[in-house]
Amino acid sequence: MRQTPILILDFGSQYTQLIARRLREAKIYCEIAPFSEPIGAIRARKPQGIILSGGPASVYEEGAYAPDRAVFDLQTPILGVCYGMHLIAHTLGGAVVQSDAQEYGKAEIVADEKSRLFSGTNHKQIVWMSHADRVTKLPEGFCKIAESQNAPFAAIAHDQKQIFALQFHPEVAHTEFGAKILANFAINICQINPDWTMKSFAEEQIALIRERVGGNKVLCALSGGVDSSVAAALLHKAIGDRLIPVFVDNGLLRKDEAARVKQIFEEGLKLPLITLQAEAIFLSRLKGIREPEKKRKIIGHTFIDLFESEARRHKDVAFLAQGTLYPDVIESVSVRGPSKTIKTHHNVGGLPEKLALDLIEPLRELFKDEVRELGLELGLPEEMVFRHPFPGPGLAVRVIGDVKKESLELLREADAILLDELKKSGYYQKVWQAFCVLLNVHSVGVMGDNRTYDNAVAIRAVESSDGMTANFAKLPFELLETISARIINEVKGINRAVYDVSSKPPATIEWE
Repeated sequence: MRQTPILILDFGSQYTQLIARRLREAKIYCEIAPFSEPIGAIRARKPQGIILSGGPASVYEEGAYAPDRAVFDLQTPILGVCYGMHLIAHTLGGAVVQSDAQEYGKAEIVADEKSRLFSGTNHKQIVWMSHADRVTKLPEGFCKIAESQNAPFAAIAHDQKQIFALQFHPEVAHTEFGAKILANFAINICQINPDWTMKSFAEEQIALIRERVGGNKVLCALSGGVDSSVAAALLHKAIGDRLIPVFVDNGLLRKDEAARVKQIFEEGLKLPLITLQAEAIFLSRLKGIREPEKKRKIIGHTFIDLFESEARRHKDVAFLAQGTLYPDVIESVSVRGPSKTIKTHHNVGGLPEKLALDLIEPLRELFKDEVRELGLELGLPEEMVFRHPFPGPGLAVRVIGDVKKESLELLREADAILLDELKKSGYYQKVWQAFCVLLNVHSVGVMGDNRTYDNAVAIRAVESSDGMTANFAKLPFELLETISARIINEVKGINRAVYDVSSKPPATIEWE
């Protein structure tokens, strides 16, 4: 196991992955492990710093999550965030109680800017609070380095032991100097050199892939999206013609997608592409299935069936490669800690328990923006790298309810119009992701002098940096009017378009 500069122990916060993201932005490599990580495994990682994440529980509850007590004896700098702060205080002899005045949302703290943790920040600053408990007594040797109106100990420190804790969340964008505070911990306190880049990541992964694969071959599952394309390019640099790229035309793709994927890989990347025509099998297995999780799992299992069948046609194929990203892992299944499952991604929780092939997921620890940066580093064209995300289950999770061929055709045409207008207006590059959702809800309309009773679509466009949180895009009304008019006039079977103005959270980006 290689050294991990910063190890983040996850206590169930949905923000845990954002801590990692902020550190990566500061060119600090970090990894996330469950709070229950054995102390031997933690020592083996040789961390230069440890961060204890937030979490939904209270430290004084029976069965509250806690790491091995020996974590505090490693003589490694520690930073506790929210629950992590309560854990430090509770474990080391302080006191934590339920607060009379809970604090959720923006708050102003008064910080000791002479503290190494707050170096380069303001005396008064805005932070993001989310807590129902608070520290009322500090452990021996700790001092206060920040306070707010409802949190007398908004930040605490034990300089000699290099243990620090924050009541607020520095990882969220609402905290004014959050990124600076995390960078201060890593660079000023842990003495880590900020040298982690996509170039270094690519070099490391290529070496790891070569070592793991040996003389075997790797079948790479391609969707034509950014993630699988970057994964394929990385694998190709590592193992050359021992990569077997396989594209499944499952009938759940966007308009003209199959032809475009073939052109990109065979003409742009010079990779011979095997295309499997599988619309019939996917639609037959999805027939009558309305529940989103069942859809995702059926699609995941069907992909694997096809890939394993194709692998048997080739000699020495021992691995299946996928473009799984870190947000897929976080939302799908609690692989690292007690975080709640949001939805199953077909290439994570949707996989069968036993595979005939070993998985290779070289992008598993990356966020989407990091993948795009890696794609450019590998020489992929910008048009491919900055394409909007597209879900692995495809349009099946953009058709609400039963997935039928005629529904997919309606959605394909509407979606093509939306993307066409966004590109013409210049808004395609301004939003993170945009698509249509077929609601499978009929409404009354009038066209000419005739009554219609046709389907409705929802238009979804969001702004985000990593896909973990998102705000709905405030597209101009004139543009929305043009998109709506074109869809209703040009797609027979749709007579109504609505615009989704929900953000993530509480909604997810995809509807299913």
